[in-house]
Amino acid sequence: MSLTTEGVLALAPDEASAKAARGLTSPAKWPLLGANEAAAWGECQGSGSKPYQTQVDFSGPAFKCSCPSRKFPCKHGLALLLMRAQDASRFTAGQPPAWVTDWLASRGERAEKKEERDRDAARRAEERAAEREASGDDSAADASHKRETQRWQRIETAAQELQRWLADQVTRGFGALDASSVQAWQTMAARMVDAQAPGLGQRLLAAAAVWRQGADWPERLLARFGLLQLATEAIARRASLPQPVQADIRTLCGWPMDQAEVLASGERVEDRWTVLGVVVEEREGRLLERRVWLQGERSGRRAWLLEHAHGGKGFTGLWSAGTTVPATLAFYPGAAPLRAIVAERPGDSHALAAGAMSQAPWQLPHAQAGASADPAHPWAPEWDAMAARVGANPFVLLHPMVLTHALPVMTDTGLTLTSAGQSVPLALGEQERWLLMAVAGGHPLTVAGEWDGERFRPLTAWTGDGGAPDWTRTLA
Repeated sequence: MSLTTEGVLALAPDEASAKAARGLTSPAKWPLLGANEAAAWGECQGSGSKPYQTQVDFSGPAFKCSCPSRKFPCKHGLALLLMRAQDASRFTAGQPPAWVTDWLASRGERAEKKEERDRDAARRAEERAAEREASGDDSAADASHKRETQRWQRIETAAQELQRWLADQVTRGFGALDASSVQAWQTMAARMVDAQAPGLGQRLLAAAAVWRQGADWPERLLARFGLLQLATEAIARRASLPQPVQADIRTLCGWPMDQAEVLASGERVEDRWTVLGVVVEEREGRLLERRVWLQGERSGRRAWLLEHAHGGKGFTGLWSAGTTVPATLAFYPGAAPLRAIVAERPGDSHALAAGAMSQAPWQLPHAQAGASADPAHPWAPEWDAMAARVGANPFVLLHPMVLTHALPVMTDTGLTLTSAGQSVPLALGEQERWLLMAVAGGHPLTVAGEWDGERFRPLTAWTGDGGAPDWTRTLA
């Protein structure tokens, strides 16, 4: 098992919890520390007379603590894992205390009961399907089809309204925009939500956010309007388009596909997956979003795991940049599929990320960005792969990229990465940009990150030929 400080902190529900956990990693605060292959446990001395009993089940990971915190995981659970990552010799091996074994046993019982319920549910579903087929009763399927048809009708009507509205805005001209007119865009976005097409509403709000932001805002606003116009035309022609494109349109509208359906019918790829980067962002309403970018060692496929946690809860599963995890992924349908979910992993499907890269991701034989690329244009394979992805699905917002031989350079407009006469602007905070430049030390890096069509957001950087990253973007 391989734990890293960055991977543990990525589980924190917020930066405050991560900071508090760092302050609890002194051994003096933990009179009891123990661990075995399944779990780690400890007693942390708080303000009360009795220490807090903290325990972590490595399958998940799952946390439990006797402290009154409503955050999950709490600072004590994070601190326990941090200490395990920093110095495993602090932990005494052996039989865990009763309060740990009882908790692990109860988790095992619940897991067995859940598996049994899932098997029973699947069996009953098969029996009902067989009964309907035998009796010719397709009422349930008909009802589902009717609901889906009605939703598409509402979306198509809303798309027609949006198309007329877009034409009106362009006719008036962007020069006539003021605060009140941009405020009215929120009303139109709300109409898209009411029509069960929240994805269109979100893109309209994103377009409004561009107004008067930067000298080139009219160009960027027009580009966003162009994609919305293309979306309305695609929705109108949806029935005549190929099934993968229809799936992309559904995603564009903000109509998510059920994970059970993805697991049942999505394309499965078994591979050893290298974690290129991990980023956690806070959305409205205390909603945390985690994006994990992976690359297959044999397939060369890029994959995107998207998870959300709400109300102070953390994420399940530890993904640490630079590690490699054997797993089978199920991909969501689409013309250029990126998003996936973990379908199977050896042993526990939620085990902690483990193992080191056998080769750096940019050296893999089937990688999209490879050492076989023209040395004079090392970024060409990445741009070609992104162009092909955009051609298949122009509505993709984020693209994974691995830029080799990339030199960080500070310019008047901010930090950029340059290589062979090409440069990309970086989306990076003040503190992070100096840390990245310090790691580079004036020498080229290999940087993995996200391209949003305007700027590159670095997540992980290596100075050598792979292994543990020399720089990773922090939670903040």
